[in-house]
Amino acid sequence: MALVTSRDTDPLALILLGPTASGKTALSLTLAEKLSGEIVSCDSVAVYREMEIGTAKPTPAERARIPHHLIDVYAPDEQSTAGDYSRLARAALRDIAARGHLPIVTGGTGLYLRALIAGLFVGPQRSPDLRARLEETAGKRGSPWLRHILARLDPAAAARIHANDTPKLIRAIEVSLSVRQPISEAWKSGRDPLTGFRLLRIGLDPDRTALYTRINARAKAMFDEGLIDETRSLIAKYGESPRAFDSLGYKQAHAVLRGEMTLPEAISAARQRHRNYAKRQLTWFRREPDVLWLSGFGDDPDIVDQTIAAVANMLNK
Repeated sequence: MALVTSRDTDPLALILLGPTASGKTALSLTLAEKLSGEIVSCDSVAVYREMEIGTAKPTPAERARIPHHLIDVYAPDEQSTAGDYSRLARAALRDIAARGHLPIVTGGTGLYLRALIAGLFVGPQRSPDLRARLEETAGKRGSPWLRHILARLDPAAAARIHANDTPKLIRAIEVSLSVRQPISEAWKSGRDPLTGFRLLRIGLDPDRTALYTRINARAKAMFDEGLIDETRSLIAKYGESPRAFDSLGYKQAHAVLRGEMTLPEAISAARQRHRNYAKRQLTWFRREPDVLWLSGFGDDPDIVDQTIAAVANMLNK
């Protein structure tokens, strides 16, 4: 399919979104081969090197088939933010389009996708002293206490942030105190949306029972393939503090290594956490505008055909 039309229009960028285990990777690989595309990962854990089993990254063979971007960017003990992702991903989109290829953004991290497309507000610099005090408070009284503090400063922000999401709670409190206004107000201003591209958003919405069956199988496969040994090696190299090790799968493997869970308990917990994550992803992505939702998995040939038809229709507009 020709990706360049005679019309003087912005290049197309394809956005594949959906819950974990819905087949986004399989769909992106097929589309990239059929449509002369390159894949831009949108995953907050896949950006870290050496974290392979628990991230469900494309395999080395798959990455050799198609150019991939925003995978293995940072060491696990380096910090990656949504703003960092947006800057690097936008540069990747421009480079891919300049080569005459189709950028295919795929992944399940909603905040990163929002940062890429809608932009983020320019917040104040981090305050190490304030953050240290808030982290100490969280350690003593728990994250729900931080949410209680935020609710007094900014009820709207507190309603949007989970009570156990300590990093976001700390940042929201930090911004609210630094700029002397609720962070929810700051969110409304200063955004820098993506320009220069026409966006086609394709959402995967498979049958929930079938999705949970795949999630359960994937979670067990991670442990069968050596997730605990991988986690042990990462901790030996980088220590126990990197936030990346709190991600799904690694957190449960870490609990086994600390003697806090048995292997069966860890597998069960990982399955449950991944199912919960899938629910949150669908809730988040339902708020995305102009999504063409397809009822199926990304490895379904009918889904591939429907997506190619949608791309063709967009290119011919």
